[in-house]
Order: sequence, then C-alpha cells, then structure tokens
Amino acid sequence: MNTPSPSILILPGWLNSGPDHWQSRWEARYGDQRVEQDDWEWPKRGDWMARLEEALLADPRPAVLVAHSLGCQLVAAWAAHTRHADRVRGALLVAPPDTERDDAPPQLYSWRPIARQRLPFPATAVISTDDPFCSPERAAEMAAQWGATLVNLGPRGHINAESGLGDWPEGRALLQALCVTD
Repeated sequence: MNTPSPSILILPGWLNSGPDHWQSRWEARYGDQRVEQDDWEWPKRGDWMARLEEALLADPRPAVLVAHSLGCQLVAAWAAHTRHADRVRGALLVAPPDTERDDAPPQLYSWRPIARQRLPFPATAVISTDDPFCSPERAAEMAAQWGATLVNLGPRGHINAESGLGDWPEGRALLQALCVTD
C-alpha cells in the first residue's frame, strides 16, 4: 500500500515568524503550509487550537507539525483535547518556551498551565542551552513529559532568525525522519 506523503503544517510562535526565520524559509522553499492565526500579538490558546484543528482537517493527508516557540505549547495543548491526533504522523518541536516563568509576558498567561501529557505521536524537541525564553533544564523536562526525543543544539539562542540558521538543513533532516513511515 502506498502511503501518501504528509502535509507539513508550520506552527509559528508568538508574533509569527518573519521572512528570515527558518520556518518562513521552509514555507517558501518547500511549500509547507503555515497555520495562520487571527491574533499573533495576544494569542488565545483555545483560538489557536481551533485554527490548528481546522487546518489539519482541511487536508485528507496525514500531517507532520513543525512548531516553533509558542507553537510547541500549541501542539501539546491541542493534542490533549483533540479527537484527531491520529491524523498527525509526528511533530518537530523547536525552542519550547516556559510560559509559566514569573517574567512571562502577560500576553501569554492564557497558555498556563503548560500541557504536560505524553503526545500520542512521535515528536522531536530541539532546544538550546541559551534560549532566553526557557532554561535547558526546563525544556528537557517538557520534552520528557511529552515523550519527545531531545536534541540539544548547544548555544543557539531561541533557534530563530537571530540564530543564523539560514535554511537550517539539520532541522529539515530531523523533520524528514518524522515523515518516514514503517
């Protein structure tokens, strides 16, 4: 039986991903689909979850989720509530933020508490040792709770455009591993 190639859904974080961000570069280069949110500045968890559900159900193919920053929290929260998790083949979770930190911006308060249950699909969490939005210890704890394989890039900041990743071929290789089926 020939399994269709999955759709790749790009899930940016708070304030979206700009043109130099690896997510935007993948969208332009590979045709991955960005899940657009109505409000990038004051993200409401329920609204973002509904939009992800809509995007997932709009395509009959299985999906692989490519999340950055708050997009990682979106995947965890959505997976805890959806009846359609079986449509997801895997998730690449890059630079999950700690929305429970005392210094978290008020725009992110609706993302508390962090969803901590094991994800019902394979996941890879990519973290940095000097991410300003999450300590490596806290990121590793979230990855373990989600059942995600942990990849530590060392000192790469928030693993975004400012990290100098360009097209980030190493990240694309991690994504391709999640796209492979048995």
